[in-house]
Amino acid sequence: MPVFEASALALLVTAVLGYLIGSIPFGVLVTKAMGLGDLRKIGSGNIGATNVLRTGNKAAALATLILDGGKGAVAVLVARACVGPDAAQVAALASFLGHLYPVWLNFKGGKGVATFLGTLLALAWPVGLAACLTWLATAIVTRISSLSALAAAAAAAPLAWALGHGDLVLLILVMAALVFWRHGANIARLRAGTEPRIGGTKP
Repeated sequence: MPVFEASALALLVTAVLGYLIGSIPFGVLVTKAMGLGDLRKIGSGNIGATNVLRTGNKAAALATLILDGGKGAVAVLVARACVGPDAAQVAALASFLGHLYPVWLNFKGGKGVATFLGTLLALAWPVGLAACLTWLATAIVTRISSLSALAAAAAAAPLAWALGHGDLVLLILVMAALVFWRHGANIARLRAGTEPRIGGTKP
C-alpha cells in the first residue's frame, strides 16, 4: 500500500483526470482515421490493439498499442510530477478503469492489457519491462494474445515484490484481477482449445 500524503481533493482530481485520459478510445479513433471502419463491428468488437490487427493493418494495431499504453503512462507520470507517488497509483488505476469503462462508449471498453503495461512501465519501469517480456515470451511460444496477457497479469505482482516494489503489489493485484475478469470469454475458449492465435480473424 502506498502512503497517502496528498489531500483528498488532489487525489480526487487526479482520479477524474486519469479516468478521462484512460477513456480515450484510441483503437476506435485510429481505425476511423485510417478508413478501416467501425472497430466495434470488426472481429470481437473489442477496442484494443489485438482486434485492430484483425483489420489487417499492422500499422494501425501498433499505433493503438502504443497509444493505449502511452495514455496509462502519461496519466501516471503527470500525477507523480504534479502531486506525488500516491497520486501516481491513483492515476494508474483510474486510467486503467477509463480504458475498461469509457464514458464515451457507454462504458463498453477494452480489456486493458496495453494500458495495464503502460502504467507499470511508468510506475516502476523494471516491473513494467519484466511484465512486457513475460507477454512477449508467451506470445512467441504460444502465439495466443489472450494467454500472453493473462501470463503478464499473473506475473506482475510477484515481479513487483521480487524487484523491491512491494508498495505496488495491491494495486497490481486489483488491475490483474480485472484483466482476468475481462478475459472471461477468452479463458473459456482457452480451456476449450478454440482460442484464435495472433493474426487470426475469429473473435
